[in-house]
Amino acid sequence: MKERKFCQCCAMPLDRPEDAGTEADGSPSADYCRYCYQKGAFTAPNAVMDDIIAFNLKFNAENGYPFGPQEEAEKMMRNWFPTLKRWREA
Repeated sequence: MKERKFCQCCAMPLDRPEDAGTEADGSPSADYCRYCYQKGAFTAPNAVMDDIIAFNLKFNAENGYPFGPQEEAEKMMRNWFPTLKRWREA
């Protein structure tokens, strides 16, 4: 079974090639999604981890709670996000 890759900023699954962000030369990013990273730069360069968690929680509420109830989703994100590349390096 193939191991799933996730955006190393927002944790979006990178299951399809079109989900990948792009490097400065236009090649697909190996680490980041198209929403977080374009043309070799973060789309929200001044965002902090709490901003991305808040954005994901809003998405969760607006889309029928695919990450589970808000409290559980936030707890999961607060445990997982510090392990993602963008936030480990911050």
